[in-house]
Amino acid sequence: MITCLIVDDELFAREELADLLRQEADIDIIGQCANAIEALQTIAKEKPQLVFLDIQMPRISGMELIAMLDPETLPKIVFVTAYDEFAVKAFDSHAFDYLLKPIDADRLNQTLKRVRKDLTPQAVNAIAPSSLEHLPCYSGSKLKVIPIQDVEYVFSDLSGIHVACTKGKVHTQLTLKVLEEKTPLVRCHRQYLISPKAIAEIELLDTGAEVTTLLGDKVPVSRRYLKSLKQLFGFQ
Repeated sequence: MITCLIVDDELFAREELADLLRQEADIDIIGQCANAIEALQTIAKEKPQLVFLDIQMPRISGMELIAMLDPETLPKIVFVTAYDEFAVKAFDSHAFDYLLKPIDADRLNQTLKRVRKDLTPQAVNAIAPSSLEHLPCYSGSKLKVIPIQDVEYVFSDLSGIHVACTKGKVHTQLTLKVLEEKTPLVRCHRQYLISPKAIAEIELLDTGAEVTTLLGDKVPVSRRYLKSLKQLFGFQ
């Protein structure tokens, strides 16, 4: 069985695709998501082999979503879109699988045949945004979209990835690796990334250093990352 997830902000579009996929004996629909935050949580938890992803979703688009996924755990992606000449050319030139809305059953069958032959995820760097402007976050049962400029630092512990921002602390499904590669946040500790703009003070310690942020939080800096952090401010 091939486990798959459907991600689309339009309920009718999700159900239409799900009805077609239910006719395939080897396709197991493990969930449907209406936005990128739900999708990130579901992908992290359920680890589907295949994701049908709408690229034109509000707030966080499908293209932004793939930039948020860790390349090491990336599922096979089939893009779904209303006709978009730019997107279609990009998909064709990089040999990505895609479906146009409304979805044609014959075209879906062709796509599934290719997927069955090769479930290997494709590198999405060629079409994914190189940087993130927003972070998909959650706090309890509330989903939040946090502008990256509002983030002071992020850190990881046994309970997950935490985001400290101007509105308090929330959580995200993004990994520290993705955040380091796709945002202005810089590494200051094995478990911490910090925004250079949020640094109010750096206190040197025997074990490294400690940053005080503009909001007054204390963030550890290990010896390994102290030199590069000081160089951001012109110190050797």
